[in-house]
Amino acid sequence: MSNFLEFSFEAFSYKLFVPSGYKEGNAVPLMVMLHGCKQTPDDFALGTKMNKLAEKETFLVLYPAMNYLFNAEGCWNWFLEDNQHRQVGEPAIIAGMIEDVKNNYSVDARRVYVAGLSAGGAMASIMGATYPDLFSGVAICSGLEYSAVDDAIMAVPDAFHAMANGGPDPYECGIKAFREMGEHSRKMPVIVFHGICDTTVHPINALQVITQWAQTNYLVDGGEGQVNVLASKVQAGIINGRSFLQQVYQDKNGSPFMELWLIDGMGHAWSGGDHEGSYTDPLGPDATAILWDFFKRNTN
Repeated sequence: MSNFLEFSFEAFSYKLFVPSGYKEGNAVPLMVMLHGCKQTPDDFALGTKMNKLAEKETFLVLYPAMNYLFNAEGCWNWFLEDNQHRQVGEPAIIAGMIEDVKNNYSVDARRVYVAGLSAGGAMASIMGATYPDLFSGVAICSGLEYSAVDDAIMAVPDAFHAMANGGPDPYECGIKAFREMGEHSRKMPVIVFHGICDTTVHPINALQVITQWAQTNYLVDGGEGQVNVLASKVQAGIINGRSFLQQVYQDKNGSPFMELWLIDGMGHAWSGGDHEGSYTDPLGPDATAILWDFFKRNTN
């Protein structure tokens, strides 16, 4: 019997990986994986190797599938205003899938995380802002900040502009994300991965994502004005010939709360992924293992 199951949800579908160690009644973590354009849950699972890690660590993995009827390239429509708020559009669909899994499996609500690549990375950022009460961590790979596009008329051209040149002022986007959280506001652990040679989503977006979330978390903490975004630790290294820079950012209590990984020589890809999946770079640091360790360290 397969442990990679497919379900339908409204006009969408999703796949769920259930590790062999799962036992009904024993609550386990849930990882939500948002694929990029032209990808499917099967392709994304293969490329990220997340199911292999879930089998080893015993957690569920939810892969929402974008309906190609709503985007011809299979992209999450992160650039549309209707998909940037709670209880509407694609965020509501993804949140509904999570509730569907919770209703049928034993999920530890304190350990639900979301990660995404490219358009999925942008949507992961949106999910952290619209449903902070659902998540205990966000991973954004080659993605964009919350509200990177907010012009309903010029949404598609503005999306390509943001991808190539960066989005609006990340401090303003940070304020918007904080306001979107509303009564559900909470500090959000965030980890970001981006290839220095990414020509699809310019790496300036990675810096904007960190700044946006630093500002949002600062406001959640009761801060006023603009946060001083300064890494408390910077570490360089080389893995499989790929040099990388890891930057760690602390919250006001001095606890490491956000990380940025910039990978030299890597394009638009999931770092450390399997070459049989699309948009992967097997030579990069293992983003799957790194983000999982990050989430475990930062879960209260």
